[in-house]
Amino acid sequence: MGKRTTGQPLSPAPWRWIGERGLRVETGPATLAVYARLITKNLPDIEDIIPADDSILLILRRAAPVPSAVRRALSEPLEKGAGETTARRHDLVVDYGGRAGPDLSALARRAGMRAAEYIDCHSAAEYSVAFLGFQPGFPYLRGLPIALQAPRRPSPRQRVAPGSVAVGGIYTGIYPAGGPGGWHIIGRTAAVLFDPQREAPALLMPGDRIRFVPA
Repeated sequence: MGKRTTGQPLSPAPWRWIGERGLRVETGPATLAVYARLITKNLPDIEDIIPADDSILLILRRAAPVPSAVRRALSEPLEKGAGETTARRHDLVVDYGGRAGPDLSALARRAGMRAAEYIDCHSAAEYSVAFLGFQPGFPYLRGLPIALQAPRRPSPRQRVAPGSVAVGGIYTGIYPAGGPGGWHIIGRTAAVLFDPQREAPALLMPGDRIRFVPA
């Protein structure tokens, strides 16, 4: 999660309009802290808050100008570690390798490791949800050790099993549903990442902390 020095202001936060009511705010490494603040404030002028890697898209209830309450929320100083105390923690059991993770052996060789070493390295790290995208509930997880990072596959699979844990670039991701996918599959979890019947359909939210537990 991005951190700022105590008392350092975010303002002036660069932003630009996306359509009539979308406001894209450049937040840099403070994305999750700003997201946590806006969620906590529950401002009536904001209809939806959609974090990305280094920016946040605010869907406002009316067109320009930017409401004064939103301006204040984006310009107030951020305390160091803001939002971290509210982060939820999840331990996800993963069946690494074999049929559940057909790309693990190749990635281990690429990293100069045995498969068991790769699993140990991947599961020893703590990850944070940077943002959701691609599929409903698909988490982009920061924290992948540099030694395990790898470019996406040259061509995507036509179908990836739900719950597949995958590596793509600097991220670890988890496929909530079946479908095509271009990331390297290293394992699978039985956790249900997205269920529209739940009160909160997405299991993981931006800022949540994740640890993978080998089955």
